[in-house]
Amino acid sequence: MKLIYGVKDKPKFGQLIVFAIQQLLAIMAATLVVPVITNGSSDKLVGENAMSTAAALLGAGLGTLVYVLFTKAKSPVFLGSSFAFLGSMAAAFAGEITVQVGYVGLILGAVFAGLVYVVIALVVKLVGAGWVNKLMPAVVIGPTVAIIGLSLAGNAVGDLTAGGLKGVQTVETIVDGVSQGVTTQTFSIASPYVALICGLVTLAVTMLCSTFGKKMARLIPFIIGILAGYAVACVFTVIGNAADIAELKVIDFTPFQNLLTDGKVTLETFVSVPSMTFVTAFKGVKDLTPSYVGTIAVAYIPVALVVFAEHIADHKNISSIIETDLLEDPGLHRTLLGDGVGSMVGAFFGGCPNTTYGESVGCVAITRNASVATIVAAAICAILISFVNPFVAFVNSIPSCVMGGVCMALYGFIAVSGLKMLQKVDLERNENLFTASVIFIAGIGGLTVSFGKVTITSIACALILGILTNLLLTRKNRKDD
Repeated sequence: MKLIYGVKDKPKFGQLIVFAIQQLLAIMAATLVVPVITNGSSDKLVGENAMSTAAALLGAGLGTLVYVLFTKAKSPVFLGSSFAFLGSMAAAFAGEITVQVGYVGLILGAVFAGLVYVVIALVVKLVGAGWVNKLMPAVVIGPTVAIIGLSLAGNAVGDLTAGGLKGVQTVETIVDGVSQGVTTQTFSIASPYVALICGLVTLAVTMLCSTFGKKMARLIPFIIGILAGYAVACVFTVIGNAADIAELKVIDFTPFQNLLTDGKVTLETFVSVPSMTFVTAFKGVKDLTPSYVGTIAVAYIPVALVVFAEHIADHKNISSIIETDLLEDPGLHRTLLGDGVGSMVGAFFGGCPNTTYGESVGCVAITRNASVATIVAAAICAILISFVNPFVAFVNSIPSCVMGGVCMALYGFIAVSGLKMLQKVDLERNENLFTASVIFIAGIGGLTVSFGKVTITSIACALILGILTNLLLTRKNRKDD
């Protein structure tokens, strides 16, 4: 793949800002949804106690700058809130724990996870990264990267038929004529067919700009695609509001209501300081107990070991795109330190541990813009935008179907990038064929394993099985030879 902008290239200032905003749009929805999910997992995280999405964005920006610093500005990847730690974050508020102590737990957990990366980085520094390539050759990493994209396919397709405006309904479960209780469910008010039109317009415009666009259009297909899909959704929503047709109401404009005070936009509603995690956490430090610290360690450390495998897969993927082995230069120890320390910083401010984002890698692949300057600009924009309420409100108002259209391209490119790694693998050899097969089936089938509060994701399970299969069969072959 011929890059338009290489790792060391610096686009002109105006272009740089536009490229940075595109990176933000690619990663922002996922970054902002992590604190939202965590808020929903505990009845303690409501109102003023809720985790701030703006603070999560601030933490992601600062964590990315830390990552760029540790990797000597050689790896064009943005760090965002990690989904792998959702269970761990929920565990921080479980039981009789107060909100203040829970916020301390978020920071402590990120420190424990970051220290896992630091320890592994020290080991790599001492013995080198050669063992990683032996443990995870192309036949293991390729299918794993593909699984990262394919495992997200359901999310993209599900979003593609969902609007942003939600309704609430109660559902009573009855078994053998006996009520089992009533549950509350949310549903998309917009017709799935209307949402699908908006999503497909987004996807089509994105693909056309990326394939046939000239100059800037080819470099910012996601921005143009999102704006096109949003415009179509706006038309449907305006008609739906005017004619009172619920099925046409695709966009939820509620996020913009918070910008008004007595019907007016004021400086306080336009610009505000995010509710940073450490501010609340400092109030709970005095109430920490050894048992709670141990609980947090158990909830976070095993997950960090699992995410390490995904770290390798992400960096192998971006290495294949920029045609430079990042595990050698700047070195795996540096990428680990950048990811680990960046995760600590992200949680200190926003509560969410960070990780390298596949969406960011996909954006680099599709736009062919691998400029680290763009990543730095995106990180700075994320920091600044976290204080600007209208932009956060706009992103929160983008309907699911529009982001689903974009994500079909992003997740698809991640999957294809993994398949490209398999091109040079001899699949006529049984050891390679079985290794790839095990990874694909375990990953697509959704194999997960849980140990108490720790859940090994399907991607991690697939990778572990792939590594074990490869080691078993290659050793057998060596004996036969």
